Amino acid sequence: MDEGLHGIAATVVLLRDGADGLEVLLLERPHDRGSFAGAWVFPGGAVDPEDAAGLGADSDQAAARVAAVREVEEETGLVLSASNLVTVSRWTPPAGIPKRMQTWFFYAPAEAGPVTLHPDEAIAFQWIRPAHALERHAAGGLKLFPPTWVTLHELLGDASVADAVSRARATDLAEFITRFAGTTVLWHPDVAYDDDSLLDADGPHHRLETGALPWVYTRD
Repeated sequence: MDEGLHGIAATVVLLRDGADGLEVLLLERPHDRGSFAGAWVFPGGAVDPEDAAGLGADSDQAAARVAAVREVEEETGLVLSASNLVTVSRWTPPAGIPKRMQTWFFYAPAEAGPVTLHPDEAIAFQWIRPAHALERHAAGGLKLFPPTWVTLHELLGDASVADAVSRARATDLAEFITRFAGTTVLWHPDVAYDDDSLLDADGPHHRLETGALPWVYTRD
């Protein structure tokens, strides 16, 4: 693990087939405390020492899978099997931010049952189609952070849980090592990743423009 990181975390994109297509579960974080205050996020949280017990060295993903199951149950009351988790991406935040956690993202088909929120972790929830969530964000009605926004964007072409899981299983792990250039969020192999002066240069783009709504994502 990068020495500048403060730990490992897990995020779970819970998927279900709704009447109008694929839906995801989003939780609204409390507005007055905690990480991502006031934002709508996927369930998840930090890996605890107990999650990594007995897993040995180089076990970040395995520990994140254990944490993913635990966090989903703690935050939503839904019970998952670790065998149903599909790893889709790993996010490394930019240097210098507080509580800098490298986070593994997983897809998981949602088990049947009611969502029961932990009041310290979330104040509301909704099952929502990814396109609708992005539309509400673009209109200023839904607070999202870049990892959530990009993950929702990646689901736009999936009509069902089976489609999303199949695509994820057939795709290599997406690595997002984040850097900010003003209001532009950059990832490899963007031409400006190592040099802000190249923001307007020709070349590969992998970026999210967040200076105004709607946000614009470009990935060549």
